[in-house]
Amino acid sequence: MSKLLSRIAGFFSNRTFIGVDKAGNRYFTRKEEIDGIFSVYVLVKEKRWVEFKGEQDPTSISVEWICWLNGQRKVAPTPEEMMELEARRERVRLNVAKVGGPDLKSFIRQFPSASEGDKVEQASDGRIKETHEEKEEPIPESSEPTGSGATYKPGTWQPPT
Repeated sequence: MSKLLSRIAGFFSNRTFIGVDKAGNRYFTRKEEIDGIFSVYVLVKEKRWVEFKGEQDPTSISVEWICWLNGQRKVAPTPEEMMELEARRERVRLNVAKVGGPDLKSFIRQFPSASEGDKVEQASDGRIKETHEEKEEPIPESSEPTGSGATYKPGTWQPPT
């Protein structure tokens, strides 16, 4: 009885049923006339909306239906198109699973453990001291650049007084 009443009410409403997605959400459209500046021109704008099944969860809407709601698609997605896209997404998921994600164990093995890290730091500290001792040459305190080519050393900049 309620289906009969809803069909009769549907004749008097100005909304048009467009389709249903996999989650059971129903999509509708309605034409609205908008008066322009000149009374000769009457614009007809299409309003699109969704009625959620159960909770209003916007994440339950597929990308294709979102594009249709926003007006990026002129034609609503067909059930055949939705099945093809779902099959394609599943194939991509399977291909990604075949390739596999990053192997974290091998990634961790690339870095030294904590005890090895201490040894590396100690060794590097020793090397740093050696290089400082070798490079301790008297640096002239001039503001002019000196040398040329490989021995070029820029001068220090002094603000004007």
